[in-house]
Amino acid sequence: MGDNHPSSSTNHDSTATTKVTDMDMDSLVHCTSYLTLQDISNMAVSCKFFNRLVYSDSIWRRLFRERWPQLEPYINSQKSGLREAYLARYSALQQFKFVDPLDSNVYLEGKSSDLLLSKDSLFLSQGPLIQIYSIDKLLQGEASFVSLNDHRARITSMRLFPLKETSLFRNEAHINDNVLVTSSCDHSIRLWWKGSCQRCFRGHNGPVTVLSDKLLGDENGKVFASGGEDSTVRLWSLRSTGKRGQHALKATLYGHEKPIVFMSVTGHRASLIASMSKDSKVRVWDASISSSDRNSSCVGMTSVPGVPVGMKCHDSLLYIAFGSSIGAVDLRTMKTVFRTSTNEGKLYSFDIMPSKFLACTGGLGRALLWDMRKNTGTGDAEPMAELDGHIGPVTHLHMDPYKIVTGGPEDPHISIWAANTGNQTNVLSCSPLDSSGCFAMAADGFRIVTAGYNQEYGVLRFRDFNNAVCSGSLNEHVTGSKFWCPSTSGDGDESDG
Repeated sequence: MGDNHPSSSTNHDSTATTKVTDMDMDSLVHCTSYLTLQDISNMAVSCKFFNRLVYSDSIWRRLFRERWPQLEPYINSQKSGLREAYLARYSALQQFKFVDPLDSNVYLEGKSSDLLLSKDSLFLSQGPLIQIYSIDKLLQGEASFVSLNDHRARITSMRLFPLKETSLFRNEAHINDNVLVTSSCDHSIRLWWKGSCQRCFRGHNGPVTVLSDKLLGDENGKVFASGGEDSTVRLWSLRSTGKRGQHALKATLYGHEKPIVFMSVTGHRASLIASMSKDSKVRVWDASISSSDRNSSCVGMTSVPGVPVGMKCHDSLLYIAFGSSIGAVDLRTMKTVFRTSTNEGKLYSFDIMPSKFLACTGGLGRALLWDMRKNTGTGDAEPMAELDGHIGPVTHLHMDPYKIVTGGPEDPHISIWAANTGNQTNVLSCSPLDSSGCFAMAADGFRIVTAGYNQEYGVLRFRDFNNAVCSGSLNEHVTGSKFWCPSTSGDGDESDG
């Protein structure tokens, strides 16, 4: 009897000839409505077909409408070029090229020492105290906060780590939540969640000076690192249970002779962390090595000739600022890749943007922007740009792919600069108080928070530029595009970002 069913080979051939490129463009555009901006960006670099697809105005019209619904009249008036308009506005917002952000001030008693921003919250430390503000409530004019006061001495470091890496994680509903981890001069480290201390880690024989910027390890178990005035580096598990964090201490690493001042997790191996002590000596530790020999985890050493200013890892390179110089060390060989003097009498701050091969150093009255691709060997180099106009030392620096933010305790303003050119895009006041300098700062995308102080009162100032529309600067010498001013919305220019 004949078989009436199609053969398996026929099914295979039919399936093999069906491709995503056989779909019409309108259908594919509709499919992108389920994707994020990052997904769409990834599509653009996957193949030429998808690259053409993501230039469709229909895609960017949707993204525009979702992110900035208040600009609906402008969106509807545009017949083409929406991708360019979206990216230009996105870059301009990232660079704070506007005068009408959402703005909220909170008056404080005393000076703030550190600030952190998360998606929904703002964390502020003052001596041994921590205050947590809801960003939504701040923008609604409510200055209420949650106070965390279990530490008994000055807080030295604050970090946010994923809740899912801790023993507190129970529910997928909290998979994107973070826990706050703080170190203090009271010799302890505390883990906070839901407004209270959940774990207390003790082991250092003196003040805890610094925490690692990221977690170490892989999916089999992650730890964070701490450094102290006792010259040790200690590794702690976030999976330990019990209020007092019993059995959380996984290793104590010896080798430094002076207090630890900086720590940074490497990028090329998740188990490596670099630490730097006050005597400018650097050690690289492998957290995966378990041995009875107390210092066998040290897999590399180097030193620099100057007072430590800052240290950051990216991939296999360790970038260091010291004295009046900056340099980089290849962590695979522990050899110096480059070293150059900044010709500044003293450096006060340091940050890097490795994806653009940029570094920034804060000096007296100015900051300098460096293109690290042009700095090879150990000779002097010329900065890419001078970011000047500051009063006093530039002690606070922030860098991201779009902007550089600079400020200091003697300057009542902070300055914003385009990351790829060093051109100034805005100047913002730290607070409404007279003679109030910048004592702490944190920036994240479209948002920035500063803590000002005038020797009597403090002010926490939060700004969100996400929905700003009037471009310009508080400084008359900084001229911005008028692209997003409603009366001249047809006049656009390209972003610096």
